[in-house]
Amino acid sequence: MTATLLDGRALAARIEGSLRSEVDTFVTMFHRRPRLVVVLVGDLAASGSYVKSKASAADRVGIDSDVVRVPATATTDELVSLVASIARDEHGPADGILVQLPLPERVDTVAVLDAVPPDRDVDGFHPENAGLLSQGRPRFVPCTAAGVQRMLIDAGIETAGRHAVIVGRSDIVGKPLALLLASRGPGGDATVTICHSRSADLAGVTRQADILVAAVGRPRLVTADMVKPGSAVIDVGINRIVGPDGTAKLVGDVDFDAVREVAGWISPVPGGVGPLTVAMLLANTLLAAELRSSRR
Repeated sequence: MTATLLDGRALAARIEGSLRSEVDTFVTMFHRRPRLVVVLVGDLAASGSYVKSKASAADRVGIDSDVVRVPATATTDELVSLVASIARDEHGPADGILVQLPLPERVDTVAVLDAVPPDRDVDGFHPENAGLLSQGRPRFVPCTAAGVQRMLIDAGIETAGRHAVIVGRSDIVGKPLALLLASRGPGGDATVTICHSRSADLAGVTRQADILVAAVGRPRLVTADMVKPGSAVIDVGINRIVGPDGTAKLVGDVDFDAVREVAGWISPVPGGVGPLTVAMLLANTLLAAELRSSRR
């Protein structure tokens, strides 16, 4: 058996096509384009690359985007103040506000993220948006979690009544994805188990999974002997490793070459969940613009 490849790039392109049409409708109705403002702290190469890809995708669908660059020496108070000023539209209209992670270790990341108003929180990290998701009435869903669910739905992978195992309990992916997969409706109604660093017999649990999601940031953690034959394996991990020849490359949390011979479906890294994360961000930005404009 060789697993069916879950092509995130192709799905993201289809989502962008739909968003372009929806943005055109928004512009016709409100005579302006939605706008996303990204706060980028420091000059971490990976963060800069992510921000550039988000800006390019926004431009493709007709969403304006701007990057507010901040020195790596910025304090928590300075960043909270900056986010508040963006929310007051002092940097131009901001339908969506995104603080690019990770922030420097000395910065209180939670305080900075909480400063983003919940109605502009297109990353879906604010406690209010997390609470709405937990109650089954989501507004802004964390983008990677939303992208994983969309990938499953698009591929026709049944979730209702299936056992989904998520390796990783982060607020960004693991917890919101568990809520999505357990929710009522398409892409939901699954029985969900969350595994983490303190879980006993990890392989024993993952072998029970009809849907296995790896989201811990450990290169090739999930091996072929941890996977139930015919299951869907979604790799959220993005890890930069250096090979024997000194060349750096990106790999996921799944041992792709070995696992694809066991699984029924598998997402690659790169080209899997990553493009969908960006597509869901654009969808959240459009929603934020629609909600903001409808209140005026």
